[in-house]
Amino acid sequence: MRLPSTAHTDRPWRIHELTGDFRLEDVWALATPGGPEDFPRLVEGFAAGDPSRDGSPVVRALFAIRWKIGELLGWDDPEDGLASRVPTLRDRLPEDLRDGPTGPDFGALPFVPLYLLDDEFAAEIANRTMHGILHLGWVPDGEGGYRGQMAVLVKPNGLPGTVYMAAIKPFRHLLVYPPMLRRIGRNWREGTREASRPGPTR
Repeated sequence: MRLPSTAHTDRPWRIHELTGDFRLEDVWALATPGGPEDFPRLVEGFAAGDPSRDGSPVVRALFAIRWKIGELLGWDDPEDGLASRVPTLRDRLPEDLRDGPTGPDFGALPFVPLYLLDDEFAAEIANRTMHGILHLGWVPDGEGGYRGQMAVLVKPNGLPGTVYMAAIKPFRHLLVYPPMLRRIGRNWREGTREASRPGPTR
């Protein structure tokens, strides 16, 4: 479910210290109910995911098109990435975040983890079109439990980046995020059921 911007901006996330020059693009609630100790499982699931392989057919097709266009136009060349075209946000981290855990590396998506806390995780990506942040939070659900929340923040690279972000917005909202979030919820439920099964007896 898509949430209002205040669901992100009104919470005391540490990410706010780093992203004053970024634009909040999306905030989504995740169907990942759990307890206070379950946040690392959510982060690990995101880092291990590959929507170009395990997403819906439409999502897989859209990712394939995006990677092919990026290859043809050179959007994802190393000189347009982190520490090349733009400095990494790790340069902005306060000492406690810089010296703390970064979280897991991503297996398929070109995100680089920034920091991991008990209820917050951030990773960044950069290419010729934009500098982006994936932010995951672990928030109370109002019923004594917790659930995940995802925010996407971006800094478009000039007019071409602004046009690109506007062009892909309908695809993100209608074709990419809804099936992706349903898959995340389904995988979470399956993992919860698996974890609750009794182990083998001797």
